[in-house]
Amino acid sequence: MINQASKMEEKGYTQDGTVNLRKQPVLSSRTGKWKACAFLVGYEAFERMAFYGVASNLVVYLTTQLHEDTVVSVRNVNNWSGAVWMTPIVGAYIADSYLGRFWTFTLSSLIYVLGMVLLTLAVSVKFLKPTCMNGVCNKATTSQIAFFYSSLYIIAIGAGGTKPNISTFGADQFDDFDPDEKRLKVSFFNWWMFSSFMGALIATLGLVYIQENLGWGLGYGIPTVGLILSLVIFYIGTPMYRHKLRKTNSPAAEFIAVTRAAIANRHHETPRDPSELHEFDSQHYVDSGKRQVYHTPIFRFLDKGALKHYNVGNLDKPPCTITQVEGVKLVFGMSMIWLVTLIPSTIWAQVNTLFVKQGTTLDRHLGSNFELPAASLGSFVTLSMLISVPLYDRYFVPLMRKRTKNPRGITMLQRLGIGFAIQILAIATAYLVEVKRMKAIRSHHILDIKEVIPMSIFWLLPQYILLGVGDVFNAIGLLEFFYDQSPEDMQSLGTTFFTSGIGIGNFLNSFLVTMVDKVTSRDGKKSWIGNNLNASHLDYYYAFLLLISVLNLGAFLWASKKYIYKRESTVEAKDESLEMECKTLDAIPLGLQV
Repeated sequence: MINQASKMEEKGYTQDGTVNLRKQPVLSSRTGKWKACAFLVGYEAFERMAFYGVASNLVVYLTTQLHEDTVVSVRNVNNWSGAVWMTPIVGAYIADSYLGRFWTFTLSSLIYVLGMVLLTLAVSVKFLKPTCMNGVCNKATTSQIAFFYSSLYIIAIGAGGTKPNISTFGADQFDDFDPDEKRLKVSFFNWWMFSSFMGALIATLGLVYIQENLGWGLGYGIPTVGLILSLVIFYIGTPMYRHKLRKTNSPAAEFIAVTRAAIANRHHETPRDPSELHEFDSQHYVDSGKRQVYHTPIFRFLDKGALKHYNVGNLDKPPCTITQVEGVKLVFGMSMIWLVTLIPSTIWAQVNTLFVKQGTTLDRHLGSNFELPAASLGSFVTLSMLISVPLYDRYFVPLMRKRTKNPRGITMLQRLGIGFAIQILAIATAYLVEVKRMKAIRSHHILDIKEVIPMSIFWLLPQYILLGVGDVFNAIGLLEFFYDQSPEDMQSLGTTFFTSGIGIGNFLNSFLVTMVDKVTSRDGKKSWIGNNLNASHLDYYYAFLLLISVLNLGAFLWASKKYIYKRESTVEAKDESLEMECKTLDAIPLGLQV
């Protein structure tokens, strides 16, 4: 019997059941792949330019224009960044359960643009911003502060619907049932993040300088116009886009049903043979276009949700299937990996906060007339990423592919482990540079908050570069991991494991900065993170971050050893990538499971 996917292939349609906006099957030759993604990466570059145009220099605006204290400004930047990365949970749920990725993105992008327009007005219109005389600004009024932060959080709401859906929508443009397109998809997230890095580079190099030297209104207005232009480009590509149909009415309902059944059957014995659990035959999945997920020996208590002879509550309704149970296991497994990504996200939060404040105390002159904005050093994070991504994709992956026979070169968890290790080197470097800065302060008897230390800001370069190289492994690796390992109908929601990890990392950094400041400033002592960094002990705080990073790497290695990757059916049973997903820990040369 010729299966449904084969029939679609014979007619030239995509085999994964993707459709156009009118829900009609689409031709493989005319839609999707990189020709569709070209329109999407343009939006991503402009959106990242807008985000980093605000985020990278926000701490400077808050301290110089709104006169916030160092700890307060760091906390507010982290809280806003955290909100930007946490709201995608809601946006992804709406996309997966109701509107789909395209329409959720469309509505959210309009909210995002509204927030950028309001923020530009907040720093441009005279009565909306603090008045300044001879470079000294008055304290902002309550209404000015409320308007400014309202604009920021409108951006956060808009990002909630755009961030989780645009990258997964891009990945949807590749047919997993077509071996050639599946191979193209392996590089998708690398080049997707490359476009993101390009936008960040423009922001940290160009926009930051414009903000501090030509005006904050112009510095925010340029990315706002760019964002609007990118949306026009995005919608021009609409005829080429592929859209995935939802195969489950409510993915969250399945999750609850499996968990409820497993708890209700907790007193029953779990069979050792998975064939004794409830599952549809393979033809059911072929006919329905869904993917069958095979049993894995992890979180065995959830197998009780698929017991054949114990149906809870409704005797007319069959028990949960192994595929449904494995979907819940995937969420539990991803949660385990997610927990050990929080500390790395906390380390990355330093780039737009303490690293910037640290840079403001150093000599930033290039020549006699030009002074480099402290936040512009963040461009070296992006530059190192831009250089490293092509090297990784064109040289490292093919080299490792020959050794490991893995289409990705190394496994996704190996990639994360390498990234986390490089990040530890970055924070260790930051600690050593801060020790050197403190020695320079003592040797030159510097005490005043505005006094510049005779030490070049470029001493900070190594920590920025190492974070950039590390991100090629862990940031891109995390996005790919959470998309790849999510249950089929929860891939937008699955991607929010990536965004929420960054969000929680920012909140965690905000909490740590606040608590460290309170604890270390007791009894009249000098805070590690005071308003005057020249009289503080930032080196102690970096040493603390280094310690918890090393401990977290140990936790990551443990979690990676326990994790078992998704095993699902595809039309091509002999698909090389599926074989690699099923390897055991002992078969992997670098010590982390596939």
